[in-house]
Amino acid sequence: MKSQLGLDLHNLELQRTGRAQIPSQHFVTRLDPILEKLAHAQSRMLSTADSVPADQWKKRPNKGRWSAGEVIAHVIMVERAVLGSADRVMQDAPRHFSLLKRFHLPLAMVEARLIRRKTPIPLDPELVREKETMLAELREVRERTLAFVDETKGRDLSKYRWRHAFLGTLNMYEWFQMVACHEIRHEKQMREIADAYRKP
Repeated sequence: MKSQLGLDLHNLELQRTGRAQIPSQHFVTRLDPILEKLAHAQSRMLSTADSVPADQWKKRPNKGRWSAGEVIAHVIMVERAVLGSADRVMQDAPRHFSLLKRFHLPLAMVEARLIRRKTPIPLDPELVREKETMLAELREVRERTLAFVDETKGRDLSKYRWRHAFLGTLNMYEWFQMVACHEIRHEKQMREIADAYRKP
């Protein structure tokens, strides 16, 4: 990139700081696949949740299993927690993590329901309400996530990271990917619940 005087600004920045200034468009491009995955995950969840009868919404299909309402309450709680943490960590300068501490397990493990884990976030029974109210809240928390992403799209979110209880340390881009993977994981659970209600 050249200035009006014909100076190579890219090389000047590299000489001054030892690193090139990354255009904000780079961060937007990096977000594109994450936004697509978030949209895909929510579309799947809403479609599957729609197939659960409203009068069965709070009823557990089997002992020890969550109801559809409890699944959505959990998904909402996790996304709110990620969004709250993202907002907090961006209030300060990014913390440095060694290469070893940046290691994490693959995010694909979140989508697979082969490994069942107890959630570290206790379920709030107050969040379990009527079906349409809860689905509106699910859409609302996603709108807040997308607004946050839009407000910070000119910044390098890979500098901000914090620890996931199971996967390891994730940067902010990976946390938003995790939100999508987590919703896909529980969409599969929602499908099992819907299928259980359809069985004679």
